[in-house]
Amino acid sequence: MKRKPASSARQVPESHLPFDADRTLDLVTEMLRIPGKSGEEGPIQQLIVDKLLAAGLPASAVVRDDTHKKSIIGGEVGNLIVKFPGTLKGPRRMLMAHVDTVPLCVGCDPVRQGDLIRSANPATALGADDRSGAAVVLNAALTILEHDLPHPPVTFFWPVQEEIGLWGVRNVKASLLGKPKLCFNWDGGDPAMVCLGATGAFELLIEVHGIASHAGVHPEAGVSAIGIAAAAIEDLQSNGWHGLILKGKHAGTSNLGVIHGGDATNVVTPHVSIRGEVRSHDPKFREKLVAEFDKAFQRAAKRLKNSSGKKGSVEFKSQLKYNSFRIDPSEPCVEEAFRVIRGFGLEPIPQISNGGLDANWMSDYGFPTVTLGSGQHNVHTVNEYLDINEFLTGACIGLALACGE
Repeated sequence: MKRKPASSARQVPESHLPFDADRTLDLVTEMLRIPGKSGEEGPIQQLIVDKLLAAGLPASAVVRDDTHKKSIIGGEVGNLIVKFPGTLKGPRRMLMAHVDTVPLCVGCDPVRQGDLIRSANPATALGADDRSGAAVVLNAALTILEHDLPHPPVTFFWPVQEEIGLWGVRNVKASLLGKPKLCFNWDGGDPAMVCLGATGAFELLIEVHGIASHAGVHPEAGVSAIGIAAAAIEDLQSNGWHGLILKGKHAGTSNLGVIHGGDATNVVTPHVSIRGEVRSHDPKFREKLVAEFDKAFQRAAKRLKNSSGKKGSVEFKSQLKYNSFRIDPSEPCVEEAFRVIRGFGLEPIPQISNGGLDANWMSDYGFPTVTLGSGQHNVHTVNEYLDINEFLTGACIGLALACGE
């Protein structure tokens, strides 16, 4: 395996498979430079396709679905799927990683600082979430093509719009994936990590209707939609239903993250729109959280009245973002991930995530999927960085899983 000496204590593991560490590092750096927030993944997908075609992939093997047409934001492109027929017998494998990044990554300027990659632009995140994972998957596909490596049937899958609620995987045409039996997703840090489960979430969509009036002449004739929202939020906060939620043996989280309303300071605000979420690993407790939010907003609407005794109202809706899941450690994908990780001298670290993953929806479709690490840290912040040795180790693991080595 070709690589530069590393100064870190952790070294990239040796492998009998052809692995060019310099090329792999150049690949992820090139991918990090390309903007691609959710809904604008066209350029990064085109880079992936161009590199695959240059390595000998027939154009007929490139498939894009229309998942973006079903998304709440639309978008430029759907999911990108490439299937290799096997040269070895065995169940189909799938390697996947989403290609979108959060808006904070737009303007990223990746630079190497010792054994790390950071953005030289202090105002941006790096986008290692999840360009590092997408690069692991692409490197495996390119290496197989370039070296004509033997491999079982394998699907390479680059979903879109993960960062806004897993919309790419949520709407994928599962039949296009080729019925994979062993599924591996890259979206994390330590390459020894094996994520076996994740929380579930509901999105909250709340429309608060007040009564408009002149705020200087007759404020008493109005009912402030902002006031209703504030009363509801105070209710939730005081009773332990907002933020980290611990109720006996039950746990979860909630957040009201987006609020819009009002046009002028001299008008009692007649309407406010709020978006939020609740999360829990326990499906019944998740539904309880939704119910508590609904009750708090309805109570607030009934409590606030104008001088004539009139009240506002609340339209409360919730929709599933993703179900929670747990994979049995005896599943073939778990056993295979453990085997390959141990083959590189690492001890697997089983984890359960409090964040949503594309693996949530894959499990719903009947494709148990473990999520692995590719060196990303401090994601969704301007302090994000990519650990080069962890990334390269993750890429070695990805290639071995693709080849069944």
